[in-house]
This record gives sequence, structure tokens and C-alpha cells, in this order.
Amino acid sequence: MSITKNVFQFVALILVAFTFSSCGYNSMVELDENVTQQWAQVENVYQRRADLIPNLVNTVKGAANMEKGILETVTKARAQATGITIDPSNLTPEAIQKFQGAQDQLSGALSRLLMTVERYPDLKSIAGFRDLQSQLEGTENRISVERKKFNEAVQGYNSYIRKIPQNLFAGIFGFGKKGYFEADKGADKAPEINFD
Repeated sequence: MSITKNVFQFVALILVAFTFSSCGYNSMVELDENVTQQWAQVENVYQRRADLIPNLVNTVKGAANMEKGILETVTKARAQATGITIDPSNLTPEAIQKFQGAQDQLSGALSRLLMTVERYPDLKSIAGFRDLQSQLEGTENRISVERKKFNEAVQGYNSYIRKIPQNLFAGIFGFGKKGYFEADKGADKAPEINFD
């Protein structure tokens, strides 16, 4: 009797292992982890940008008598952007849109700051400012690259869990669709350039 029970347990274990492997569970876990890892990298480059901003603001503040409001706007936008975090298990389109909105506010504030700096040629000649500006530009490029990689990871994951037979098991095991980073509104229109 004991031998029959052991054989039955062994067969049941093999059957469960076969079911999990044929339903794509392990692949869904791997793809989900890839999305989570890529999201961490996106957050990493955004954090790098946030870490550069106080040094940039202090350099500008110390070298130019700028409008106080612009520096306060940048500082406030940085605080809002770093205050929004998303749990990787909740990468819904709405959560990503909220995160992206805060980051866009920071990007806009930085753009206004850098446009204002154009009125201070002495500031642009300071090596520390040039270095920070260069690092900030490099970080913006990294953000773009990491967002692209994140979207590719999400696309691979979303495609996999929507295919048959994985779609049948994805819901059972709690694998839901992930959100993408989307282009900013108006990014599809070329800016008007007027030299008058």
C-alpha cells in the first residue's frame, strides 16, 4: 500500500511539473522578472538625474542672481518627482502615467532653468556648471535608452502572456498586462521654428 501511495505521489509530482512547464509558468516568471529589473534601471537613471539637480541649482544660485522662482520651481518639481515611486508589481498604465507626469514636470522646470541660464554667459563659462550640464544631458540620453529597453521588456512579457495557451494560465497565476511608457502629448508634431 505504501509503495502505491509513493508511486501515486511521484506521478502526481511529475504531472504537476509537466503542467507548470507546458503552461509557460516559468517563462512568465522570467519575463516578469525582466520587466521588474528593467523598471529598476529606469528608476536608477531618473534618480541619477534627481541627484544632479541640487548641485546644478547650487552652482547656478551661487554664480548668477537668477529669479528665485525658477530655482524654487526646479526644487519643488524634483521633490515631487522623487516622491512618486511605483511598486514593480503594479506597473499599470495609470501608475506609469502618474510617474511620467511628475518626471515631465521636472523636465519642464529644468528646461526653463537652462533657458534662463542663457542670459548669463559668465555662468556658462564655469567648469562646474558645464560639467553638470554635460552630465545632465548624458543622463537624459540614458533615460531615453532605459525607457526604450523597459518598453521592449514589457512588450515581450505582454505578448507572451496573451498567446495561447499561456493566456489561459496567466490569469490563474496572477500575471496581468504591464503598462508602457508613452510619448509625451504633442511629441508627434514637429516644433515650429521661427527665425524672425
